[in-house]
Parts: sequence; C-alpha cells; structure tokens
Amino acid sequence: MNPAWIGIIFLVLFAVVLIAISLGYRFLESQRKKQVAGMLQVVSGLPGAAAAPSILLDQNEDDPVEALMRKSQVTSQLSSMIQQSGLPWTVSRLVAQMAIGFVVGSVLGFFFRPLGFIFLSMLGGALLLGWLPFLYLRFKRSTRMGEFEQQLPEALDFLARSMRAGHAFTISLEMLGAESPDPLGQEVRTLFNELNLGAPIEVALTNFSRRMPLIDVKMFVSSVLLQRQTGGNMSEILQRLAYVIRERFRLRGQVRAASAHGRMTAIVLSVLPLVLVLALTIIAPEYLRILAEDPDGKYLIVGAILAQIAGYYVMRRITNIKV
Repeated sequence: MNPAWIGIIFLVLFAVVLIAISLGYRFLESQRKKQVAGMLQVVSGLPGAAAAPSILLDQNEDDPVEALMRKSQVTSQLSSMIQQSGLPWTVSRLVAQMAIGFVVGSVLGFFFRPLGFIFLSMLGGALLLGWLPFLYLRFKRSTRMGEFEQQLPEALDFLARSMRAGHAFTISLEMLGAESPDPLGQEVRTLFNELNLGAPIEVALTNFSRRMPLIDVKMFVSSVLLQRQTGGNMSEILQRLAYVIRERFRLRGQVRAASAHGRMTAIVLSVLPLVLVLALTIIAPEYLRILAEDPDGKYLIVGAILAQIAGYYVMRRITNIKV
C-alpha cells in the first residue's frame, strides 16, 4: 500500500481517538451533575422525580452533542450496568476504552492480517479489542449479581430473626448492612441511607429493585410493600420467601447438572478446531500456509470462523435453561 495512504489512515484513527476522549471527559461533568440531582430527587420522595426538571444550572444546555448523549437511553443503560457491576467506572471512561480498543485492533489487523483480507482483519481486530471492556463489564456485573443472589436468603433470614426479636424494619436493615459482606451489604447500606435521608420506603425499595434487577429482589420488594398495605407477620413472610429462593437454587442446580453434558460438549466442539489449528501450525506449518495463500482458501477460513461462532451460539442457547 502507498505510504501516503498509511499516513492518512493513522491520522484518521488518531483523530477518532482524540474525539472520543474529549467527548468522554465532557460527558463526565454532566454525569456528576446527574448524580447530585438524583440524590436530591431521592430525598424529595416523589415517585416521578426522575422526570422532574433539575434545579442545577446546565452549562452545556446549548451543546447538541451533550444534549444527545443525555437523552440517549443507551447511556442510562450503560450507567446502570456500571453501577450494578461495582466497578469505579463512568460511561465516558467505558466509551473511551472501547474507542481505544477499536483503534488498536484496527491497526493490529492492518499489519498482521490474521483473516487474510485487510478489511476483514481490521474489522475483526477492532471488534475483538473494542468490545473487550464491555464484555469485562458484563462479566463483573454477572458475577456481582450472582454473589448478591447467593447472599439474599441468609439476609432474609437475618431480617426475619431481627424483626422477631422486636426490632423495626429500618433498624434491621441497618444491622444487616453493617454485618453483611459486599455486594449485599453495600446495596442494603444504600437502601438504609435513602430511608435515613427521608425518602419514603416505597421509593427506596423501588430504587433498590432497579439497582438489582433480580426476580428474588422483586419478590422481596413486593412482599414488603404488600405487607405494609394489608398487614401480616413480616418475619414469617420473609422466612417463607427465603425458603422459596433456596428451592429455586436447588432446582437450578438440578437443571445445570442435567445440562452439564450439553454445555461440556459445546465447549469441546468449539475449542477442538482451535487446538487442531495450533497443532498443525507447530507440526506442519506448510499444510495450512497453502490454504491461507490460496484465494479460495481465505474465503473458506472466514466461513469456518463464522460457522464456528454461530454453532457455539446455538449450542449455548440450547443449554442455557432459565429457572
């Protein structure tokens, strides 16, 4: 390729990185203002406070880019995922990391060309490195939500015993937040702080269920709110709810044991071609080099990679049984 075109490509990629970083840092200030406004809205205790106008002065209200990022639902979803993962990130930091990974992956694909074609190699490298921060975020979110779900039955038993001993519900929450490890302790402390700041219990529990969108948390919130409206023995309700959650865990374990063979088969069938290619590269490098240098062989390699990804996705969907 002409050296002039290489220089132009690098300048364009460098400009994309600078624009992404500048937008990220500009958006950081608006995120901080939204956090302060959210705290004021929680204390106000209004269920529809999220749609109320902010009392803070927006310095960027005439900036169309800033307004577009604020109105984007993708930004709010990413912010919720970051909060649920427990990572000290911001949306701007995540976007900047993905942009840098996209550029680095494109450059590596341009020079090494693992897929044979320049465009496909740059696209594959960009998608691989660009999506790594987001995949790591999803992994941390899933791990934290799983740990929270495992801790919830014991927490409900703790609340039931504390209320049976004569403590109020808010006092029981305070003791639970102080005694429980993270992530459950962190979320319960946030719930208690909202109640302590003066937010109604309906608003605080609704925010709690939004921060942890789990079916068990929704059942807990529904049980508490229903008991406050109709009355009843709260300790007994919480104890029965803990029993139901443990039974769900037991049923989920049985389902995972029954589908273990299918999941293991999906992993083996997906890893086996990669191991075979690596072994042939070490033992007989000329065997695969002929395929990579042939014009039709490049199409076969790309088709094999896409078919492998599609096959693994289908097998995972079959063995991923929701309980």
